[in-house]
Amino acid sequence: GEAAGERRSVREIICDASAGAAAGAIAATFVSPLDVIKTRLQVHGLPEGRNPSGRIGGVIVVSMKNIIQNEGFKGLYRGLTPTLAALLPNWAVYFAVYGHLKEILHSYGSANQLSIGLNMIAAAGAGAATAVATNPLWVVKTRLQTQGMRQDVVPYSSICSALRRIAHEEGIRGWYSGLLPSLVGISHVAIQFPTYERIKYYLATRKDNSSNKLSPAEIAVASSLSKIVASVMTYPHEVIRSRLQEQGQVRNSDVKYQGVVDCMKKVFKKEGIPGFYRGCATNLLRTTPSAAITFTSYEMIHRFFLHVSSPKNAGPHSKAEDDMKS
Repeated sequence: GEAAGERRSVREIICDASAGAAAGAIAATFVSPLDVIKTRLQVHGLPEGRNPSGRIGGVIVVSMKNIIQNEGFKGLYRGLTPTLAALLPNWAVYFAVYGHLKEILHSYGSANQLSIGLNMIAAAGAGAATAVATNPLWVVKTRLQTQGMRQDVVPYSSICSALRRIAHEEGIRGWYSGLLPSLVGISHVAIQFPTYERIKYYLATRKDNSSNKLSPAEIAVASSLSKIVASVMTYPHEVIRSRLQEQGQVRNSDVKYQGVVDCMKKVFKKEGIPGFYRGCATNLLRTTPSAAITFTSYEMIHRFFLHVSSPKNAGPHSKAEDDMKS
């Protein structure tokens, strides 16, 4: 524990990665239907036959009805396999690299609380590593979620066949379509994680506590608030990314968007500022509980793993057990 400043033990990295992966899987399964609806709203705009008031709740209900009518309940979980396949390495890479970078940066920062700047560097570095590692899986997820809406494409049957076909039809570049906006998306975690750490720090100091003793409810509050701040600030890049990732699948049409800037111009010309926030409310309904579930389960599972795997489980275990019970 104490000398781990110099090097993180393999045990800690494995705990970080497994807790991150488990937390990601729990959250993804929970919010999959909203994720499918969000991707479709981003790519195809509002559904036909929506209620005239256009309230967001109405849009979600109409979208759900449409999907269930046309594709059955399976439609709501379309893309869940690639989402899990992408999320497991995604959070595993993310939390492991993030923890690792925080350790390294601790030697530059103050004793217990990293400065916001260093925290942003750690979050951004972890984000970049994750984006490059898992981008091909996100491309597949976007296409699997939207392919039910297109009559003119030969559907992908599985993740592997999709990856093979994309590489074959569009070259390796197809795997990395939308990578640029994904890298811009690092600004999202660079806002979310430091905000999260700050809120946790604030909640802990308010109670004269250490931030790894916060209750699940407090972690849920911290993660929800940080997620909302980050989402609203960085949402437009997600719309651009979804549109760029999806367009390679339409074989016969000419390419709608030349690139990021072109896509931004066209969305702005056609739909104005609201176009950049298409699906944002659905997204908040989806990501806020998702973030709360991910972070709360991450912190709890992580504490549990560290507790179970700690070599000195004999002496101080009563305190750790009280933490677990609480």
